[in-house]
Amino acid sequence: MPPSTRTRRKDSGPAWTAPDERSTLAGFLDYLRDSVAGKVADVPEPAARTPGVPSGTSLLGLIKHLTAVERFYFLEEPITDMRRTFRPARDDTVESLIDGYRETVALANRTIATWTDLTEPAPRPPGRGLAPSRRWVLAHMIEETARHAGHADILREQIDGATGR
Repeated sequence: MPPSTRTRRKDSGPAWTAPDERSTLAGFLDYLRDSVAGKVADVPEPAARTPGVPSGTSLLGLIKHLTAVERFYFLEEPITDMRRTFRPARDDTVESLIDGYRETVALANRTIATWTDLTEPAPRPPGRGLAPSRRWVLAHMIEETARHAGHADILREQIDGATGR
């Protein structure tokens, strides 16, 4: 079967037959978002918030950070302290942070769905200078989310040995 007619396997990202560039990029981003959320979803406290590496990175910190970055790039919400985005608050839970992440993703996807021209400037919080193109934001968020998905893979494996996508 030629590649143009293959459909997406559950573990391989978006369909090979996406109708356009935006759909392809958004599909890869959604795939990675689901992967990260899945790595955190069933991890009990305190393991989900316990740093697994000397830098202090934890599964909850990754979800909190990705939520903040999604809100920055797609919803025009400023980030005042990038380091703090990696630190869950005492009252943050696995469920509350994953729910917040998924709600943010849904809002971001509504924004992305309106993007008909990826060369146009992306949303940008006031006072932050020139906005990158929408294409750059989608590519960057794929890179950002993939990087942290890899971190989540390692942290999860350290917690309970779970591996895979």
